[in-house]
Amino acid sequence: MSTPSDAPGSDQDRAARVALTSLVEPGHRAVWSLVRAEGAPATLERLMRGDVPEEALKTSVAARRSGLDPRRFAEATLLRAARLGARIVVPSDDEWPGRVEALATLELEAPGRVNRDVRPPLCIWVRGSWPLGPTLERSVAVVGARASTGYGNQVTAEIAAGLAENDWTVVSGGAFGIDAAAHRAAVLAGGITVAVLACGVDRPYPAGNAALFERIADAGLLISEWPPGSEPLRHRFLIRNRVIAAATAGTVVVEAAARSGAAQTMSRVLALGRAAMVVPGPVTSAMSVGCHELLRSRPDATLVTGVDDVLEAVGRIGEYGKPAPRGPEHRRDTLDEESALVLEAVPPRGSVTQEELAARAGLSLRTVLRRLSLLEVAGLVVRRDGEVALARRPRAAP
Repeated sequence: MSTPSDAPGSDQDRAARVALTSLVEPGHRAVWSLVRAEGAPATLERLMRGDVPEEALKTSVAARRSGLDPRRFAEATLLRAARLGARIVVPSDDEWPGRVEALATLELEAPGRVNRDVRPPLCIWVRGSWPLGPTLERSVAVVGARASTGYGNQVTAEIAAGLAENDWTVVSGGAFGIDAAAHRAAVLAGGITVAVLACGVDRPYPAGNAALFERIADAGLLISEWPPGSEPLRHRFLIRNRVIAAATAGTVVVEAAARSGAAQTMSRVLALGRAAMVVPGPVTSAMSVGCHELLRSRPDATLVTGVDDVLEAVGRIGEYGKPAPRGPEHRRDTLDEESALVLEAVPPRGSVTQEELAARAGLSLRTVLRRLSLLEVAGLVVRRDGEVALARRPRAAP
């Protein structure tokens, strides 16, 4: 039986999804619902006729159609992408990242269209040879301030490199500061990194990271919901952040100012029930105000100080367990209670008789003699001429 020409994943379906991205911004609630119910080609026909459930959507589509033929746009864009070596991935493809479907039920309390239109992507453009879904299956986002500090860059590099060394994909937004530090560290560690862009995959922003983007395309993936040629408009960064939150197992915010895109991303992470991890910073740093506010106001956010904490938060139960931090161990730490009492009774300088030691420790002489034998074997005390002294540590060689 032949497959219908407008079936999911068909050329017509792909072209319709591209055409729709020329008419509405990604995540649009009403358009996504229509595509899910009727298919992308039928939804495109409805929008072209003005047969849509929202007056605001009808007005917006009409404005965008002025001087634009969505079907021709889709045809030209697909040809352009092929020349660039980019591909389009749609939900029916094997490499579609299943985690982003969690956006289908995401509801946010904050006002504004950017907090209402948070539905899954209609399609994702990809540059790079790795399969998108499997690459994101074990992934952690590391995001933060563009105006990062030396402290933030160092912590970011250590976390990103550690994730890469443990075969986790490092995801970020390609911006200056924390994002760039995360991408670079992953590449240098020989890992895979994914940059989620708010513009076309052929014109990554910022231009100052152009060389880094080329390295990411070679060693990882550049992905975007916007077709090649799209500009990095300000509101698109806020739209893009929901994909970073949904596509990964968890997100680490290293540095964030009081109002920042990283904090906005974390609101989506928390709403989706993903691992929300926050790195604390100096209380005097403006770049850590947002992090501290998240830790203070959101009990479901986890404080992390390094890659071990991150792995413990995103790994399977018991996969990355680590011992609790403790100070340096001493031989006396393993002593039983009576041996510890005897050792404490030995003066720090000079010596004492065994009888005096028994009196100081409050133990019988027989008990003290038994414990002294153990302490002597452990190298903690010495006995000479019936007296007891602490063993001296040998001096280090000059």
